[in-house]
Amino acid sequence: MTKLPKAPAPQDAAALFREQLGHGEAVLGCFLSLGSPATAELMANAGYDWALIDLEHGAGDERDALPQIQALAAGGSIAIVRVESTARQRVHRVLDFGAHGIMFPRIDSAAEATAAVAAMRYPPAGVRGVAFSNRAGGYGSNFRPYMAGSASLMTIVQIESPAAVENADAIAAVDGVDVLFVGPSDLSHSMGMLGNFEHPDFVAAIQRTAAAASSHGKQCGILLPTPKDFKKYYDLGYRFIASGSDAVLLNNAARSLVEGIRSVTL
Repeated sequence: MTKLPKAPAPQDAAALFREQLGHGEAVLGCFLSLGSPATAELMANAGYDWALIDLEHGAGDERDALPQIQALAAGGSIAIVRVESTARQRVHRVLDFGAHGIMFPRIDSAAEATAAVAAMRYPPAGVRGVAFSNRAGGYGSNFRPYMAGSASLMTIVQIESPAAVENADAIAAVDGVDVLFVGPSDLSHSMGMLGNFEHPDFVAAIQRTAAAASSHGKQCGILLPTPKDFKKYYDLGYRFIASGSDAVLLNNAARSLVEGIRSVTL
């Protein structure tokens, strides 16, 4: 019997994804807010290159991360997990599940970026704990190749405040930081202009972040305010781009369906 192909090991999938980004290709992602492996599978099968499992604001917790990572692997999408902090325990647990990268919210300085990278790395380069029998290590059969290739895992730091923008060059200079990811709602809110993404000061912050990433050979990313903004941010150099979340898409579709039927029947 011919066996179906297996998903690549986490370190190999991350390396392929990193190579794609390194060639300047745009990679399209989404946010998973519902904590559901079913919606994770649905989003992966829709064709997203990567998906973010949100443990900072989403409905799920660590127990829900593993089945979502497995569902994304089945659909061929890279699994990024947003954790609450750079605390070692928050990071290495989901890495042990087989996450291909971690997004760290509200990184305001080079020191905080350095702490994020340390949480991703095994000693002596970092503080990640060693465990052989987890999913990332192939339950004991893949650990040494995984450890050797673990530097391929993606470290993504969020730029969400004026301090982060001010320090963007220093943050991008930190060895091991891969992507500077703008959270537009948090950044605009912290600048006193929530949702005003055309304000000259916000535009300048976006441009400064992109320039900092580019000057150090790093990538920049953003959650698009609207899908039609893709070209604008692409032209500014943004390649790690997210659009859509399972919760918002379901909410919009459900409301549209109900309103459409009621407009005809009532």
